[in-house]
Amino acid sequence: MNVELAEFYARLGSIGLILALGFLLGKLKLISAKTNKEITNLLLVVFMPAALFVAFPGSYDESSANIFFAGLAAGAIIMITLIILAKIIFNSKFYKDKDLRYESQFALIFNNATFLGYPIVVSTFGPSGVLAYCGFIISFNIALFSYGIWLFEHKISWKLIRSIIFNPNILAVLAGMILFLLNIHLPSFITDAVGYVGSATTPLSIICIGFMLSEANLLRVFKKWRLGFTAIIQLFSGPLITFGLLTALNFPTEVIQVCTLIQALPTATSLGLFAVKYGGKADEASELVTISTILSMVTLPLMVWLLLV
Repeated sequence: MNVELAEFYARLGSIGLILALGFLLGKLKLISAKTNKEITNLLLVVFMPAALFVAFPGSYDESSANIFFAGLAAGAIIMITLIILAKIIFNSKFYKDKDLRYESQFALIFNNATFLGYPIVVSTFGPSGVLAYCGFIISFNIALFSYGIWLFEHKISWKLIRSIIFNPNILAVLAGMILFLLNIHLPSFITDAVGYVGSATTPLSIICIGFMLSEANLLRVFKKWRLGFTAIIQLFSGPLITFGLLTALNFPTEVIQVCTLIQALPTATSLGLFAVKYGGKADEASELVTISTILSMVTLPLMVWLLLV
């Protein structure tokens, strides 16, 4: 599974056009913050789970199963490694802004694997890449809805545990995995319907990110150099560590490439949502997402060129 640079740029250009559409819709007030929030909720609860559910092949084969479980293991290794790295960097003497240490740790650990990761992986690698992505996203979501929440609340609660157990994306992947492993075939009208719903994931998720950029005060964002410093660390360390670590551990090429591409993505848009919901610094969190997204337009192609081509 090779990444052709010209094709990757072409697909990235298509995503950029949809991103620009979301930005324009936001500037023209054709999408409100309330509408964007409702679309985001639908993506997390309906569209994304549907896409993940139908990502598995129609019939069981051992090689596909191995890729899925390798993606699951790789995701766990990456999450643990980044959690340790984030604690070292943003609790050290080199990072003076202690007020933002938890937001910065979140930004380094959790990137936009959901909203931007899925369309990027699908457009770049096709069905073979989605299997590795499905495995990775289980580890990612478990870490996100456990350690990600703990970073702000600093406590373990039944609510936190329940959010992991009943996360729609995790449930969808597990359901798809069970049907795949047991070689159970649903009626075609069901899988077709779920597939049609899931196909809306790519354009809607990118439009939401474009809207987020339309709401940002870009001049104010770029004056805060500490946010840019955090974003640069995240955008470079994630893919470099992932590529080196998974290569050293002899993971399958498909898994190395998919996980490296995911880790080259900007900070998760959920950082702003988590900061609002769980008592973090909401303004700085949203600005950190914005500057990471903008800088990734340069760093993402660079990381692909250096590591995957």
